[in-house]
Amino acid sequence: MSNSQVLKSPTSKSQAVLKSKKITVDFSGFKAINELDFEVNRNTVHFVIGPNGAGKTTLLDVICGNARVSTGKITFNDKHDLTKMSENEIVDQGISRKFQAPSVFHHLTVYENLEIAMKQKKNLFSIIKANNNQEDERKLEDMLELIGLTEEKDNLAGSLAHGQKQWLEIAMVLMQEPDLVLLDEPIAGMSKSERKKTGELITKVAKERAVLIVEHDMDFVKDYADVVTVMHEGQLLFEGSMEDVQKDSRVREVYLGRKVD
Repeated sequence: MSNSQVLKSPTSKSQAVLKSKKITVDFSGFKAINELDFEVNRNTVHFVIGPNGAGKTTLLDVICGNARVSTGKITFNDKHDLTKMSENEIVDQGISRKFQAPSVFHHLTVYENLEIAMKQKKNLFSIIKANNNQEDERKLEDMLELIGLTEEKDNLAGSLAHGQKQWLEIAMVLMQEPDLVLLDEPIAGMSKSERKKTGELITKVAKERAVLIVEHDMDFVKDYADVVTVMHEGQLLFEGSMEDVQKDSRVREVYLGRKVD
């Protein structure tokens, strides 16, 4: 079912899982992000779109600690300043990112991949060899069901189709129990049916956490977005429902390349 006609009403500050205040990312004089104010609310599928070079991926980079802001502040769960944390510390606080290319352990089974990703203080060898308790088993089985790979759980991850690998990696991110999931072009290279299943999966995921997605496929954004942020030259150009985005004259001119009379 399309969510494109539904924009969640303005939320209170307590519902914002992430807030950025006047953040700037300066790469030797080039401002990839320029004094950006930005918020992501809980239980929301939030897309970031914009032309190449708009600063979309850089935004994900600074949220997860892969890049550093020059000025400004990013607050998570109303208390954690992400600009002062390492990448590992940010993951521990509840932010997990999936990059565009799937990164799974090809020579391990689907089930073993999920075991490794489970949020616990163990090394790789001990996770594989340890016996899971009943609660762990339930979490693993529930995750397999969520991504539709229960029947493939004993198959090597390397044998999966492209879309299945993407779903497995999303599941590996979810096994870390994040409050905020970052996805970078999650449907790249997928078939039409795989894209539909991915959209449905993301909708289910957002029932318990926020999902922030960088995406270029406008049909996908239209079908599954609660909120759409349009970036241009490192700044927020427009934010609203996809329907409102498509109507905005600035977006049509800058992002869609249509001159406005």
